[in-house]
Amino acid sequence: MTDEMARVAANNTARQTDPDHETDPFREGDSIVYAAHGVGRVDKIGMVEVADTSIEMIQISFPGNQMTLRIPLAKARKAGLRKIVTRDIVDKAMTVIKGKPHVSKGMWARRAVAYQEKINSGDLIQIAEVLRDLRRNVDSLDGSFSERKLFEAAQERFVAEVAVLENVDPAQVLENLTKTMKAA
Repeated sequence: MTDEMARVAANNTARQTDPDHETDPFREGDSIVYAAHGVGRVDKIGMVEVADTSIEMIQISFPGNQMTLRIPLAKARKAGLRKIVTRDIVDKAMTVIKGKPHVSKGMWARRAVAYQEKINSGDLIQIAEVLRDLRRNVDSLDGSFSERKLFEAAQERFVAEVAVLENVDPAQVLENLTKTMKAA
């Protein structure tokens, strides 16, 4: 998936999350999702001098990665930055997870790239599709190392966003997600 496809997916999710997303800027302290890095927090928004030009920047920290990112505020949406999803989208994602896994007979390398692209899209529905398709390996050692890593990456992104939305401990969200996947 190209960066453009990730931006489109993030914009689609943002539009579902916040219909007025173009007029509602991010605020300091907001929890946000950056398509390529997951859940972060807006540390500050302000003017920064870059090459004799003042640019309004948004600074985001990702505590899980111990990373800080700065993006020009005018390009934040296009870069894949969005607010946390709504409960409605989480319910749709849970429905996807409960669905029947899509089994592809294609080469693993191509499927792995497709799964990674879905994870990096930042779109919770696409992340749910990865969880659904790879969930058979939740408790088994049947899958390859790369399969387990992709599953864990998708699970981490999903759990982090739902935990922030519901304001609960990620371990509790993970436990509920695991129960749902085992029941499906």
